[in-house]
Amino acid sequence: MNREKLLGKAEQVYEYMVIAPESDWQRNMYNWDWKPGVGLIAAVKYFEATGLETVREYLWRWMRDNRHKAAQQRVINSTAPFAALTELLRREPEAAAEWMPLVQEHGDWLMHKAPRTKEGGFEHTVTEGVDFPEQLWADTLVVGALFLARLASLTGDAVMAKEAVKQVLVHLQLLQDETTGVLFHGFDGVNRNHMSAARWGRANAWVAFGVPEIVAHVKHLAEIPAEVYERYTALLRGLVRYQTANGMWHTVLDRPDFYLETSAAAGIAYGFQLALRTGMIEDSALQAELRQAVEKAAEAVMIHVDVYGAVHGVSGGTPVMPTVEAYNEVKITPTPYGQALALMLICELLEGRDRGLGLKHSYSSINGIAGRSR
Repeated sequence: MNREKLLGKAEQVYEYMVIAPESDWQRNMYNWDWKPGVGLIAAVKYFEATGLETVREYLWRWMRDNRHKAAQQRVINSTAPFAALTELLRREPEAAAEWMPLVQEHGDWLMHKAPRTKEGGFEHTVTEGVDFPEQLWADTLVVGALFLARLASLTGDAVMAKEAVKQVLVHLQLLQDETTGVLFHGFDGVNRNHMSAARWGRANAWVAFGVPEIVAHVKHLAEIPAEVYERYTALLRGLVRYQTANGMWHTVLDRPDFYLETSAAAGIAYGFQLALRTGMIEDSALQAELRQAVEKAAEAVMIHVDVYGAVHGVSGGTPVMPTVEAYNEVKITPTPYGQALALMLICELLEGRDRGLGLKHSYSSINGIAGRSR
């Protein structure tokens, strides 16, 4: 697909995401929560890829309109919008005086007050008031730890950067299936098991792109253990093996009788492309496999985008389900994160494979806001 077609598809996907009615619970973009947060992360990437002023204006308007909700609940899932806000501040450091105290306050909560498992991983906490004690979910890496990495790179906080790396390693260690290389959705620290032991597609997508982005943000501030690269490489090898002939992945990777799921395909392909661009994978043969997998997945994802920009074939919000079979019963519907994962993939394809992450404003250029963990 040429650049003009990619731009057109990106515009459609973005517009469908941001015009969602507030009354639509699945598509609502007006909560300070993980679904809109992932959408905002993608919108920032779309702005970076296109420079469209209307997108920038939307992002800042969203932040202003929803700011009063930011501190209502301190949970992992309410962290996601801060990852988008941090990138806006990287681009516009003049806004730091107004916004940085809010950002730093949540960063401090993550560092010092967020519930953790015995291994030190962030316990998955949600806005719905349901507790998952001692549970580690793959979702947390993007909706929680990504913000920590971005804030660390923005402020030059080496302690925070080290914590972001720790979260990556703990999640990989506890969730990875040593036989297949792919990840289970969650880990129960009380019973020391993976609960339903589902190798869920979107869980793997979160980690597939979360790891290379986190590493790219903090590798100049903290040492990245070799184990991170080794486990991440094993993850990508496993995911390549589970890709279907039509470029998709099943909602549970090792269940070919389950439905094919679009957000997993978009997120995994985005992760592959990001891994290639940021140098996470050294094996040339695997690099070639990943490029081929991205091409197949991108074509498959585009087929699932209708003329209005809606991304179809996306499973609704999914906690760790009681059985593997229950994942196949999750309703399929357009969602902000489904739009977001497709949009991030398209933007990554637009930006090309050879550029760096382009952190245009590092902590050294933001006077007066560099923070330390308190």
